[in-house]
This record gives sequence, C-alpha cells and structure tokens, in this order.
Amino acid sequence: MTSWFDHAINGLIIGNIYALLAVGLALIFGVSRLINFAHGSVYVVGAYVGWVAVSVLHTPFPVTLILVVAFTAGLGILIERFGIRPLADAPRIAPLLATIGLSFVLDQSVQILFSPDPRSVPMQLPNWRIAIGGGSVGVLDLLIGGIGITAAAALFAFLKLTKWGWAVRATALDRDAARAMGVDVDNVNRIVFAIASALGGVGGVLVGMYYNVITPTMGFEATLKGIVAEVVGGVGNVPGAIVGSLLLGVIESYGVALLGTSYRNLFAFILLIVILVLRPNGLFASRRQLPPEPMTGTFVAPSRPVRLPVPLLAAATAFFIALPVRIDSGYLIQTLTNAWLYALLGLSITLVAGTSGQVSLGHAALLAIGGYTSALLASNLGWPVWLTLLLGGFAAAGLGTLLVSPAFRLRGHYVSIATLGIGEIVALVILNWESVTRGPIGVAGIPPLSLFGYELYDTNAIYWFAFALMAALALLQVRLLGSHLGRTLRAVRDDDVAARSFGIGLNRYKGLAFAFGGFFAGISGAFTAHMYSFINHETFNTQISVLALTIAILGGMGNVGGAILGALALIGLPEVFRVAAEYRILLYGIALLLLVRFRPQGLLGTV
Repeated sequence: MTSWFDHAINGLIIGNIYALLAVGLALIFGVSRLINFAHGSVYVVGAYVGWVAVSVLHTPFPVTLILVVAFTAGLGILIERFGIRPLADAPRIAPLLATIGLSFVLDQSVQILFSPDPRSVPMQLPNWRIAIGGGSVGVLDLLIGGIGITAAAALFAFLKLTKWGWAVRATALDRDAARAMGVDVDNVNRIVFAIASALGGVGGVLVGMYYNVITPTMGFEATLKGIVAEVVGGVGNVPGAIVGSLLLGVIESYGVALLGTSYRNLFAFILLIVILVLRPNGLFASRRQLPPEPMTGTFVAPSRPVRLPVPLLAAATAFFIALPVRIDSGYLIQTLTNAWLYALLGLSITLVAGTSGQVSLGHAALLAIGGYTSALLASNLGWPVWLTLLLGGFAAAGLGTLLVSPAFRLRGHYVSIATLGIGEIVALVILNWESVTRGPIGVAGIPPLSLFGYELYDTNAIYWFAFALMAALALLQVRLLGSHLGRTLRAVRDDDVAARSFGIGLNRYKGLAFAFGGFFAGISGAFTAHMYSFINHETFNTQISVLALTIAILGGMGNVGGAILGALALIGLPEVFRVAAEYRILLYGIALLLLVRFRPQGLLGTV
C-alpha cells in the first residue's frame, strides 16, 4: 500500500514539472501580457526531441538535456518572431488566438511525424530508491527536484544580477517606459520565449521519464495545468507560479489517493474556478493590484459587413434544399448535415463572443449538456425525441449560463481561462458520474431522430431536418441582433464601462447572451446524439470549442451569415475534397493563424 509520504513526494515531483511550465507562462505573460496556449505544444516537442536523442542517437542524459534545451529554445524564438511579433499592434485577443492556432499546428505536426501511438522513454538512471520512514525516494525523484531547484536559482540569478534580467523586469513593469529608456523590448521578448520554451522542453523530457511514456496529445493537458498553477499563484508572478505548481501537484496527488485517477484533473479545474472567483489576481498578488483590462470588443476589427442580396440568399436556400434530390451521394449529404450542425454551434459562439464580447473556450460543454439531456430523457424515460431536443437546448441554456455566471465578473484573459476550465469540469463530471451518464462507456442505443411520430432513418430526411433547424434559428438570431437586446449586447462588447455608466446591467445581458447561445449549442448537441445513437465524455472535446471559435472568426464575428459560411468552409470543404483526416486539425490551426494575421474581420465582415 502506498504511504501518504509517497503521495506527498509524488505531488512535489509533479509540482516541480508543473513549475517548469508555469514559470515559462509567467515570464511570457510578464513581458507580453499573453497567455501562451502553445506552451504545452513546445513541451511535447521537447519530449519527442528527448526520445529521439535517447532512443535513436543513444546520447547520455546530460547531452539529451542540452539538445532539448537548444531545440526548444530555438522553437520559442521562431514562435515569438513569426507568430507573435507580427501581432504586436493587434488587439490583445489576437495573439492569444494565434497561440491556439500554433498549438494545433505543432501538435498535429508531431503526430504526423511520429504517429499517434505512445512512445516509451528509456530510463537512463539507476533504478534504486532510498527508504525514508514509511516511504521512499528514487533517483529520478531527486533529479527532477534538483533540476527544478537549479532552474529556479538560475532564473533568480538571471533576473536579479544580469543586464538582460533587469531589462526583462523593466519590460514586465512598463513596456512603453522600458522602450522609451532604450530597452530593446523585441529582444527581451525573444529571450523570454527562448527561456520559457527551454523550461517547457525540459519538463516534457522529465515527465516522459517519470511516466515512461509520451504521446502527441499530452500538450493540451500540460498547458492547462501550467495555466492553473500560474493563476493560483498570480498571473505573471514567477515565485507565485512555483508555489502554485507545488500546491497543485500535492492536491492532485492526495486527491487521486482518496478518489482515484479519473478525478485528477477535476481537482485542478475546481481549484482554478475557486481562485478566479474569490481571488482572480492569484494568492500572491498584491491586493492593490489593478484589475485586468477588458478584452471585450478589442478583437472585433472595424469593418463594414458584406450585405448579401435577398435574391442570392433565396437562391442559396433553394439550392441546398434541392441538393439531396439532385445529387445521389449519401456521403456528401451527411457531410453537409454535419456542416449545418456546426453552423448552429457557430451561431452560438458568434453571439457570445462576437456580439457580447465574451470569448468562450469551453463551448463544447454546452453541446455535451444538450446531448446528454436529450439522450438520457429519450433513452431512460421514453420521451418523444422532438421534445427532448427542445429540452436539451433549454438545459444547455439554463445550466450553461448558471455554470458560467461566476465568470461574468472577470475581464481580460480570465474570461477565456474560466470558460475553458468550466468546459473541462463538465467533461470530467460526465466521465465520473457513472450512475447518471454511464461514465466512460457513454450512452449507446439512443433513439433515432423523429418528427411528428415518424422516425428519421433516411439520410436526406435528416439533412432537411438539420437544415430547417439551422435556418429557423439563424432567422431568430437575425431578429435578435436587430432588436434592442442586440444593440445592448454590442454596447457591452464595445465598452462595458460606458455601458455600465448608462445603467446597463452587464451580468444580466451577458447571461442572456449565454442563454441564447447555449440554447443553439444544446440543440446541436442533442441532434448529434440522436443522429449517431451514441455519446460519451469525449464526443465533444475542447478542440470542438476552438473549431467553433475559428468558424465564427472565419465568417466574421457577430455575423449570422458568416457563421454559416464559416461552417461550410471549415467542415464541408475538407470532407468534400477528402482531405486526409490526419491533416484536418493542422488545416484548422493554419486557418486560424492566417485569419488572425490577415483577415481578422472575417469573410463577411464583423457586425
């Protein structure tokens, strides 16, 4: 039986690895005011560089570390130069979205080069342990602890005793003042990205050795853990990031000992939400620290939206209605059905992010709530599917708004982080609440779609049903945006301080935006569950949330027609032209990067 001492040691060791990630994130935020979602991808690259060095080149451990540090530091410099610096004068949400696109590109590139299969990392250290009391400490435990302490000491010396360290601290305090005093802030950014990426790469190697396995998909979870640790300690606070990482590691270790491994991530995200609600500046931030600046409205690029002529819209509608009759291709019709469902999700996110300015990265949770509500009501209680579809939409609207409501008081990057955390909590609750959701096995045998008592098995009938739902809800959203409510939501987006001064209740209108958006997403999730007759906790993952945001950006934030066009472009075209599935996420990442850089207003312009 594992002792509590062993759990404490395990928590501290994992906390050391989290610290390598969180310190890098804190450094980058300090000088760039940016949450770097590509940081976990650099961690994955470092892990695979280490695997190549050990398994292919057979290098000793010190040489392996040097190769990893050099490669990942160079990668960090490239990310800063070509991914972040061109967006220096862009709205502050643009670099954040660019890092999400970069993470997609890096993760998928690793998967293409090395395959999705896990890789075993050979141990290069002696396998002996020192008995201490009722537990023991291994050589690898001591090595990870030593590297963590050494990295912290070296970083402290760099920041306190070197000229470039002083420049980093000056830039973190006031970027414009540092530039005015002759500091080369571009070079500071380059140095910080190199240091942060090298720390992340070392963390990837160490975690591969500790668990004896690496995968191309482990970067996203690592990014989330680093962000949680950073937020707990205080965003941009390096000592706070270290303490937050150790605290997170110990909480996770003891939580797993009490409840099991499936609850590991749940503790992290609950801790994140508690900190964001009670002390959003972190445990170690000064109480006098200014609140973060809002990002609402700062991504919606000023542009004149493209007004599509009514005859063109009518012709397009007639074309898509008649398409199943004219073309005998079940694959094409199924692909377009998926596009209409993603268009519903795009309508949801473009209302929440584009019209009200709340950039949500956890929108897949609304799909899951709607899907599970409808599936369980139809399967367990035998209710008619048309009714459960509506109830799925209302459940996503009500429960989703309730879950997100603590984030209404947040500003800046914290809104995106909070919605991301809430989305992960919903997925983990679904995984662990086996008595209701059936846990990891999911819900199978979900009744098929039906309308007025007639079950819809035919691909064409399902296509028309999805198209009709999408068209009806799109018209409803057009009506909403032209109303007083739509104008008020845009006022909140453009300047929430001015909106509040005119007596607008910000939380109330943010809640209304999430409620309408949640209803649309819930309907889409419920429809998907009945169409495929199966759903589990992985059906709607965070990649879908990012894809939904990409759809909205591609079409034009706040633009109803743009959301539909974006869904057709990102969902329909890759399927129609049979782009290999392994390249699809890579294409999404590249599309997001290009949009943020060259066409932030979208194809049809922002509204």
